[in-house]
Amino acid sequence: MLASIATFSYSMAAIGHFVLAVLLLTSWRGRLHGMVLPIACCLSALWASMLAYQATQDPPLTLLTDVVEILRNAGWSAFLITLLGLYRHGNSLIPKLSPAMVAIMALYIACLIVALYSHGDFDFSSHKTIDFINSIVGSLAMAILGMILVEQLYRNTPLKQRWGIKFACLGIGGIFAYDFYLYSDALLLRQVNPEIWAARGIVNALVVPLIAISAARNPQWSVGITVSRHILFYSAALFGAAAYLLAMAAAGYYLRFFGGNWGTVMQVSFLFGAVVLLLAVLFSGTLRSWLRVFISKHFFSYNYDYREEWLHFTRTLSEGEHGLGERVIQALAQLVESPGGGLWMRRESGHCEPVTHWNMPSASGSESLDSPFCQFLANKEWVIDLQEYAATPEKYPSLVLPQWLQAVYRAWLVVPLIQDRKLFGFVVLAQPRSRVKLNWEVSDLLKVAGNQAASYLAQHEAVTALMVARQFESFNRMSTFVVHDLKNLVSQLSLLLSNAEKHKKNPEFQKDMIETVYLSVQKMKRLLEKLSSGDSSEKAGPLIIARLLQEAVKSKSIAEPRPILEIQDPNLSVCANSSRLERVVGHLIQNAIDATSRNGQVRVQLRREQDFAIVEIKDTGHGMSEEFIREKLFKPFESTKSAGMGIGVFESREYVSELGGELEVSSSELDGTIFRIVLPLHQTGQQAIKAAT
Repeated sequence: MLASIATFSYSMAAIGHFVLAVLLLTSWRGRLHGMVLPIACCLSALWASMLAYQATQDPPLTLLTDVVEILRNAGWSAFLITLLGLYRHGNSLIPKLSPAMVAIMALYIACLIVALYSHGDFDFSSHKTIDFINSIVGSLAMAILGMILVEQLYRNTPLKQRWGIKFACLGIGGIFAYDFYLYSDALLLRQVNPEIWAARGIVNALVVPLIAISAARNPQWSVGITVSRHILFYSAALFGAAAYLLAMAAAGYYLRFFGGNWGTVMQVSFLFGAVVLLLAVLFSGTLRSWLRVFISKHFFSYNYDYREEWLHFTRTLSEGEHGLGERVIQALAQLVESPGGGLWMRRESGHCEPVTHWNMPSASGSESLDSPFCQFLANKEWVIDLQEYAATPEKYPSLVLPQWLQAVYRAWLVVPLIQDRKLFGFVVLAQPRSRVKLNWEVSDLLKVAGNQAASYLAQHEAVTALMVARQFESFNRMSTFVVHDLKNLVSQLSLLLSNAEKHKKNPEFQKDMIETVYLSVQKMKRLLEKLSSGDSSEKAGPLIIARLLQEAVKSKSIAEPRPILEIQDPNLSVCANSSRLERVVGHLIQNAIDATSRNGQVRVQLRREQDFAIVEIKDTGHGMSEEFIREKLFKPFESTKSAGMGIGVFESREYVSELGGELEVSSSELDGTIFRIVLPLHQTGQQAIKAAT
């Protein structure tokens, strides 16, 4: 049983020193300290692995293990010597040896000679012999020498630099101190205690993290040695859980051994409760927060792994089920282990108003941007520690806390959100699960993170404002077209009323009047349906264009001059929406009528050219100049009419282009104007529309 314990003990020591040696060797860049320390770790790993193997042999200690132990002690002594500066090269390649260095070397050479002479014969069953005493005395001398070197290193290190070597001194000193205890007991009792010898491996394994911490704190020992915070966090949690389970198992064994008839029941019940308690503790957010803060404070030079923190911060801002405001609070809170907070943002009213909150009761207070509190945040850009302000308000000159902020439950920090050197808002964070001191590092990180969060919020507000502006633009554009259609209908009805007094007894006029009113009502109904449904899309389909032209010309027949329709091919079919194309043709016919005197002519012609249907609307009225056609005709809100809106021709060309056609115009101020609508026939039109969409 003791042999298996010793095997496990020394195996742990071998693994620990081997891992540390690998970390040091992969980060060493040629410095003497970085060379000696990995060698000492490798010798310790070799020594521990040999003892783990020899623990199962008889006898457990041999000459080889004695020699390797001397080399291990020499390796740690050499490392301490290099730190003390007893080893000097000077200006020559031959090293200068101080008297202390000569004495140390002589001691180790003597111990090696004694080990070779005695063949390592000091096992557990040995009696009082000269070889045994000499070996024990030599081991005691190496342990004492090691403790002296550790004491000299710590004493001669300046106070400000001791934080970097104190853990190494504790670890290496612990190795030699335990050896001194082991061999002192052996010298007194004339035999090595098996239990103390078996526990020696665990002691050597426990000092590995201490040496690793000092190596991480001293770049001159090893360049770039780092231990992942995540690995260290989970390793510490796993180590603590393992130690807890071992302690509970021992307590359960004690209950079973002394519990009599109830022993087994008590053991099972106790172990179940212990496991449940362990799970509850491991899932505790407060404990996890405390462990992260403890590791960052005591195992690393800086509180944060900035690469990991920034990636996590950006990922939290970009992803998540909550809104951006809650994600901003969460991202800032995670940096300082805070469980929640609230967000205040600048509004057009000139106040910072509460927007959202996360894991914190909502606060109703708002603060004017001109108040001393907001001016302090904008000018100083400081992170305010409310607890520190309550204890020492003189550290925050000219700061006046608003009453509503003092009433916020468990409020701790106020983080300003600065955008373009102006206060965009601020975040109030709740007190952390584990105590976090607001030093320069935490404050700077929160300020930079707050600026980043402010840029996200500003961009989000800009995108939202742009979306609203686009919606208004779409609505205004649709309203413009609606008003234009209403204007055309009003023009038709006004013309009808102006002719009613003269032709009211004419049956043909009465018939045209009723039909015009009916068509106007139908158009207004369709217009209202489209507005109420909010659907501005109109589907295209096969359409006999001759019929559409007949309807359009008929609706304009009450005006003078009456348009004349000429159709060469009545079977031409195009792919279009009937109402929209009729609106286009009707608008162009109405423009021709408005531009032509009563004695003039307006002709509407339909013909085919190859795979296209050509609709020409020709008038003899006053034409347009080339400059007007080039610069103003197809621009919205440009018109030659006093009451015109300049939207009809623009809409007409846009829709004809959607159908894969063209709207051409030729005009002369003396001869009138010709609008030419070129539309692809049905099959060609479908292909053009599909290509456009």
